Amino acid sequence: MTGSAPEPAQVVPASEFAGVPDGFERLWTPHRMAYLRGENKPDDSSQGACPFCRIPTLSDPDGLVVARAGDAYAVLNLYPYNPGHIMVIPYRHVADYTDLTPGEVSDVAALTQQAMIAARAASAPHGFNIGINQGGVAGAGISAHLHQHVVPRWGGDSNFLPIIARTKAVPVLLGQTRVLLARAWPVTDGVRVDPSDPDGLVDGTPLGAGA
Repeated sequence: MTGSAPEPAQVVPASEFAGVPDGFERLWTPHRMAYLRGENKPDDSSQGACPFCRIPTLSDPDGLVVARAGDAYAVLNLYPYNPGHIMVIPYRHVADYTDLTPGEVSDVAALTQQAMIAARAASAPHGFNIGINQGGVAGAGISAHLHQHVVPRWGGDSNFLPIIARTKAVPVLLGQTRVLLARAWPVTDGVRVDPSDPDGLVDGTPLGAGA
């Protein structure tokens, strides 16, 4: 889940297609194919193949890192369920929650709280989904390296797209989201945040609600 943010989805009017217009618009999200093909997922449980081990070696903008603590960091999900979808991840390559050290547990918990505070300041969500998918059978995309999801939710943010088309429409670029959340991140001892905007992505527009 490293690298630059995917290109924004494109909406093409039905009238531009061959044949009789059917009244529908098409939402093209080719970047999702990378997820479906399993790109950036490790072939095995080795640390060298793990993107969650590689992300901290990148700059915050390149890795989409929002905040770094001593034993864990917060990063945007490259395939978000909703705008502002953050993952809190221990630096250490560990799969099971019960194997975390007290310091790792503390940093994961603190960054989760701070992620909620930052999301509320940046976009005023109505609630959150927070949790860990422990193991592949439970839905973990990368089960070899533990990660906790913090997903902002708004009333009406779910529609037919995820159910019918297995697609989420995300209206804000990931680079913009990272800057907005970093600027809203609470100042805390032991936590490093880089709110810089090297690509000039933020124009004052709030993060906004989910589509």
